[in-house]
Amino acid sequence: MTAATDHVLVAIGANLPIGAATPAETLRAALAALQAAGLSGLRISRLYATPCFPPGAGPDYVNAAAAAPMPAGWDAPRVLALCHAIEDRFGRTRQTRWGMRTLDLDLLAVGQTVLPDAATQDQWRALPPDLQARQAPDRLILPHPRLQDRAFVLVPLADVAPDWRHPRLHRSVTELLAALPAADRAAVTPLDPPPQAA
Repeated sequence: MTAATDHVLVAIGANLPIGAATPAETLRAALAALQAAGLSGLRISRLYATPCFPPGAGPDYVNAAAAAPMPAGWDAPRVLALCHAIEDRFGRTRQTRWGMRTLDLDLLAVGQTVLPDAATQDQWRALPPDLQARQAPDRLILPHPRLQDRAFVLVPLADVAPDWRHPRLHRSVTELLAALPAADRAAVTPLDPPPQAA
């Protein structure tokens, strides 16, 4: 799929159960919640098993990605608010940056939108690794500043939006993924075939 200028790209992951529900079951329920809340036409990647990030921080993750046309009248902050509301519904807490979680919904991109501006996006994307774990932006940054670094984001995203091009790096998801170390790519392993689009 070519992600048009109005397409929303979302990464989703979990590594903690909710009661008897496994992380994979939580992901499927959260994706259904996104669709029910108005992201119709949602295309969903396969579910993937991925090593915990950062290493040693907890159980391994289940990750996926989704893409959908931006609903009429919506904007990026509204999509972000929806992601946070669904996280809250599934028991997400934010006590530790990059900590274990019952659900994580990351708004990765909205087409070619750059928020809040190119300089700020570039600044957060270039943040040194030692600061990434300690600093979080106080506003929405698009595209997500770390998406080009993470196989657990790019491998699922390649299922649903391989041709989306990063508006600041000018490379497609396929190209960004190919630039990652082979070991990182190989560590992200599919759990099941992709569901059908809604």
